Amino acid sequence: MSQELLLGERQDLIRTRLDLSGRVIAAALAQELGVSEDTIRRDLREMAASGLCRRVYGGALRITQSQTSMKERMAIGGARKAALAQTAAGLIPAGSTVFLDSGSTNLALARALPAGSDLTVATNAPAIAAILLERDIATIQLGGLIDPGVGGAIGAKAMRDAEALCPDILVLGVCGIDPDAGITAYTFEDAEFKRYVASRSKLVLVTFTNDKLSIAAPYSVVPLSRVARAVVEVDADETDVAALAATGIEILRAG
Repeated sequence: MSQELLLGERQDLIRTRLDLSGRVIAAALAQELGVSEDTIRRDLREMAASGLCRRVYGGALRITQSQTSMKERMAIGGARKAALAQTAAGLIPAGSTVFLDSGSTNLALARALPAGSDLTVATNAPAIAAILLERDIATIQLGGLIDPGVGGAIGAKAMRDAEALCPDILVLGVCGIDPDAGITAYTFEDAEFKRYVASRSKLVLVTFTNDKLSIAAPYSVVPLSRVARAVVEVDADETDVAALAATGIEILRAG
């Protein structure tokens, strides 16, 4: 374009493209609009924080109202989640009591924990509990109705069961993580459950794929001041990771 668009005009154009095709590529937008990729990434971060798009590596996707199921998430990005899990597993000392929140990346972490290790691991996710038992790890399963979108129990029974726990480490499932919005979730009940378990845990660790970075889901869980460490992908965006590190979180890259 011959003339640079104003901020509002750029973001309006990005929203139009998302509505039409469901996705935008930052590099292509930057070339078309005659601005830097950093400018486009900044636009996408602001739009994601306002719930107008979903940031992914290299661009953004249109926000959809339906949450994918745990089964669907388990089939996506297996190698990336395994790399995150290997790094996260190295941060869990022997003899710890750990809570693994429901999530496909935490499912990979359950597989990465040493078999027969001197850990006690609690979880609200049956799929995670099943893997822990196969690996001969002491397992506590929280009860209640299983939410198919979350892949774990998050209701009143699970909350009551969690009252008996004071984990050394909580590996919190992340729907979105943003320097301003903090850790967020897609449903009110899931956010409430996560927040309660975090309040009972000594240390909070998060590990997440690039599509969660600089995303603000609708419901707040905890501020980033409550998070001690974050494991990110090896190719996570430098600018986004620096913004997280500036909040005081210790950042480790997978691999």
